[in-house]
Amino acid sequence: MNSKFSALALAAALFGAAPAQAQTEIQWWHSMGGALGEWVNDLAKDFNASQKNYKVVPTFKGSYDESMTAAIAAYRAGNAPHILQVFEVGTATMMASKGAIVPVGKVMTDAGLKFDQNAYVPAVAGYYTAPSGQMLSFPFNSSTPVLHYNKDAFKAAGLDPDTPPKTWPEVALAAAKLKASGHKCPFTTSWVSWTQLESFSAWHNVLFATRNNGFGGLDTRLAFNTPLHVRHIENLANMAKSGLFIYKGRGNAADATFVSGECAMITGSSALYGNVTRNGKFAYGIGTLPYYPDVPGAPQNTVIGGASLWVMSGKKPQEYKGVGEFFQFLSQPDVAAKSHQRTGYLPVTKASFELTDKSGFYKKNPGSDVSVTQMIRKTTDKSRGVRLGNFVQIRTIIDEEMEGVWRGAKTPKEALDAAVQRGNEQLERFQKANKT
Repeated sequence: MNSKFSALALAAALFGAAPAQAQTEIQWWHSMGGALGEWVNDLAKDFNASQKNYKVVPTFKGSYDESMTAAIAAYRAGNAPHILQVFEVGTATMMASKGAIVPVGKVMTDAGLKFDQNAYVPAVAGYYTAPSGQMLSFPFNSSTPVLHYNKDAFKAAGLDPDTPPKTWPEVALAAAKLKASGHKCPFTTSWVSWTQLESFSAWHNVLFATRNNGFGGLDTRLAFNTPLHVRHIENLANMAKSGLFIYKGRGNAADATFVSGECAMITGSSALYGNVTRNGKFAYGIGTLPYYPDVPGAPQNTVIGGASLWVMSGKKPQEYKGVGEFFQFLSQPDVAAKSHQRTGYLPVTKASFELTDKSGFYKKNPGSDVSVTQMIRKTTDKSRGVRLGNFVQIRTIIDEEMEGVWRGAKTPKEALDAAVQRGNEQLERFQKANKT
């Protein structure tokens, strides 16, 4: 028995079967479940197969809130991941955590990689760029809100399946026809703050918060209780009373009710596209986010949601080189175009948009370009995006106050005033904690 083992050992030594040089592992924590989780795993697999030096290991860490909390705890314990996916509302918090992160621009430059910030879609990259002009995080999965609708339900209700409602009055009329045809959930929405207040504001070129929605400084305060905002929430409240708008919960809880066919229209993330095309059992259409036609300057542009990839500090230069190589891989036109087409997230680079356009993808999939055309319009100081401290808590406050409206316990004005007041307390707290 022993001689057999020594013969194997000798053969291994002679024929070089010694273990290969260990790859440098790159830990990537993310919040992508279901079809999007498969996409993330495929990206890591494709990168790992494309070279031999690095191995990206993706780990699902729960919701965006949960993964951010876990990463902060891990950072304090000295074992943070190399890459952390953070949703856009966490941007100001990450920017304020100066010692915890390494700007992506620095990671790329230090790794000796070619890095051109101008290659990225400006409306997306601009959100993750510091006032100094340095890109802080990698714009990985950016979405924007659109109107998804069920063409089969439209047909059954006597509506034109190829003409989605463009304005809020048209949404209400379509919802009434859907209800009359027996639909129990004509219209719903996911991400109430993002779709109905943040993007609503940018789309109508009005401020959500002062100081250019927080881009101008930490002394920003909320401003979404204007007559226009009150009018919109009043309209939604009236639709809720009439059974035309059915509230389905916080975050993206409503998405599943659209994919299943229960709800006929939803305002939500453009990245719902991948899930619907894969799991929806109906003809599917995409329209622009609705607006009020009497508001001057509307529609303007929508704001980004989704997330970006942040690089955590305290790692070895070799590991950062691997992170840089991975980001360069994700930026390749064919890789980025494939991601955009598979998920409904915005194209990361201009080249990936052009490649998708040339391939005829938008012509073959009507509506798949809506998110892009909403975002590539010229932005104003009021519509560039919203960057606030303690934004996660502010969104929770908005959800709480709006739920009071949907169940008839508060008037829209009372709820919006209360959300502004409570949210401003969060902004003051953040301002005090981060005074330089």
